[in-house]
Amino acid sequence: MPGERSRDPLREDAARVLGAWRAPDGEQETLRRDYLEHLGAHPDAMRRSCAAGHLTAGALVVDPTGERVLLTLHRKLRMWLQTGGHCEPGDANLAAAALREATEESGIPALRLLPDPVRLDRHRTPCAPHLDVQYLAVAPAGAPAVCGEESLDVRWFHHTEVAGMADASVVALMEAGRGRLLDGAPERTRPD
Repeated sequence: MPGERSRDPLREDAARVLGAWRAPDGEQETLRRDYLEHLGAHPDAMRRSCAAGHLTAGALVVDPTGERVLLTLHRKLRMWLQTGGHCEPGDANLAAAALREATEESGIPALRLLPDPVRLDRHRTPCAPHLDVQYLAVAPAGAPAVCGEESLDVRWFHHTEVAGMADASVVALMEAGRGRLLDGAPERTRPD
């Protein structure tokens, strides 16, 4: 029908996920509403082409106990960060994008993703504002990390070291993620 927006399953999934997500506090609830408003206002909100900002998907990789956290030294930003990045046309949904990014950037196969986002984080990048939807990925016990082309280094840190290595947003994600893991949140290996 003329004037009707083209269907974007990834955008529809993001709206569904964010619409159902229970924010843990007022700040996260404000971000959740802002993300939904952004999705409604920008048909290309899931794509790099959206100069006003685009939704991205990330995942903090932890060991099964939550004691060790995997961080990547981002090649362009030169900061220790969680894994993550832009959604790609082949991503079925946000969780699939987060799992793909975590697998690519960590070099660890068989990551298990917790089913719901852990946090939201809006930040500026050289390309545009990123409206990041952040998950938690659990690595198999003893999994070694492999540095990929997007990173200068990939390394496991004890959770008590993260505050000295990364910024406050990564620390907040780690604390929220470890809390969910230690509370026994269910995991999944394939996003629906």
